[in-house]
Amino acid sequence: MLGNIEELKFFLDNYEAAPNFKDMPRRTLRDKGSAGPTDAHYIEEILTPFNLAYISVTSGSTTFQNITGVTHSELDSRIKAGKKALEMSGINKGDKFLITYPPLVNVFCKDALDGYGCFFLNRSCRDAFLWALGKVRLQAVIGESSFVRASLEDAIRLGIIDELQKNIVFLVAGTPLDPDLTELVARYDLGEVHDLYGCQEYGWLTLDGRVLREDISLVPTSERNGYFHFVAGGLPTGDCFPVEDNGYICGGSIITPSRLRMKSEPEGTITHTTADSEDTIYKLVKTVLRIKGKILRVSPDVVTNASETRITYPTPTGETFEIRGPEKTILFDALLDAQMKFQAQDKKDPVWAKHR
Repeated sequence: MLGNIEELKFFLDNYEAAPNFKDMPRRTLRDKGSAGPTDAHYIEEILTPFNLAYISVTSGSTTFQNITGVTHSELDSRIKAGKKALEMSGINKGDKFLITYPPLVNVFCKDALDGYGCFFLNRSCRDAFLWALGKVRLQAVIGESSFVRASLEDAIRLGIIDELQKNIVFLVAGTPLDPDLTELVARYDLGEVHDLYGCQEYGWLTLDGRVLREDISLVPTSERNGYFHFVAGGLPTGDCFPVEDNGYICGGSIITPSRLRMKSEPEGTITHTTADSEDTIYKLVKTVLRIKGKILRVSPDVVTNASETRITYPTPTGETFEIRGPEKTILFDALLDAQMKFQAQDKKDPVWAKHR
């Protein structure tokens, strides 16, 4: 006959629904599709909240590298943009392509790469990259343009440039396009170069100066004459570009290699929201700050239960530039959807329960 405390232990071991450590679900780098070498990161286990599809890290090109959260609600648009970028570059399902920097997978998100033959370098260095270009049968490369350019210059110095494969699609991303790369690829007839712009926070946004998402807005800025602030789904990116019809060498109108990082990002003001309460929209702007690192303000006169989202940005003339949903606020609305779903969910872990 078990005593009371022993009986509690019996039911705890055999019938308790709450998980122990070994029961917790696990998501590895392989599950995210980014299990490749990089000298810029540690591999560290973290506890990821269920309300996030996955966690990534910004490149840190202008500030310290920051954690970025990607919600389940924004995945659909992110996947579509990633697939569209590959299609526009001429990369087909079944093609084998090398990703030189594994975190770029997180900008696509793994589902956008299903059906493609993605692989990584065995070591994160230019020698390994050149070996792959010479010995691994592949159709495309995705990587940072200066790294690719420096590697090709190494190949010239080593006398192996003619041993590299031809007809490769070089899809370059992460930094503004290095103009010397396009010249090198053309001179040695190695293939073609496409310029991909985006960020860990929002996914891919343009290819060759053409938008990959429907919810892109170009807001006039005072940072430099002829430049426009790039806004994705109502949220600021912090980047400005000159815009000219067919003005980019790759054919588009948004000249991404001339990117200007703003000293201080503009702050959009939410004037209308489909949320049913001010409390929800105030919680959302905190969420956006925490998982995207972007600042939005809520108008003191914000209209709730509106038929569409409206966000305004200041312009050099003193007037406001209004971004209206649903077409131009898809990303913002997805984050609002994620916020509302999170608020509607009970916290399942009883040790996390908060009491007044």
